[in-house]
Amino acid sequence: MIRPATIEDAQAICAIYNHYVLNTVVTFEEEAVTLSDMTARIAEVTRSLPWYVWEEAGVVAGYAYASRWKSRCSYRYSVETTVYLKAGMPGRGVGSQLYGHLLGDLRGRGLHAAIGGVALPNPASEALHEKFGFRKVAHFAQVGWKFEKWIDVGYWELIL
Repeated sequence: MIRPATIEDAQAICAIYNHYVLNTVVTFEEEAVTLSDMTARIAEVTRSLPWYVWEEAGVVAGYAYASRWKSRCSYRYSVETTVYLKAGMPGRGVGSQLYGHLLGDLRGRGLHAAIGGVALPNPASEALHEKFGFRKVAHFAQVGWKFEKWIDVGYWELIL
């Protein structure tokens, strides 16, 4: 079931996200996010943009949200999109359902561009973006440093 995220989901969202923080290069954060920080992030995003969770049997198993692309006012119709799934969830279509729901909401809000950043290589994330019509518009070589190695980042864009 897809539903809007609430502050009460912060602990479950932290658990999902912190797996990626501590074990992967998918995110460039290096220290686990605290419950307080995640609560603040959810509150900030949901003031003006959507954040959804996938819930199964009362357990949050994934989430997707949009955040402001840049702070300058002329970027107000552009957002960055994000989706994360609980470890072991990929491959079941949950990410696609969450992303499709999020993109539909963004269109309904009159937003114009969605941008997805991907630490590379990440074939699953690249395929997810391209499935929804995103096209790769940038590739930055060796811009991230995590786990003692350089990481490339690609950006995909979708005009909504």
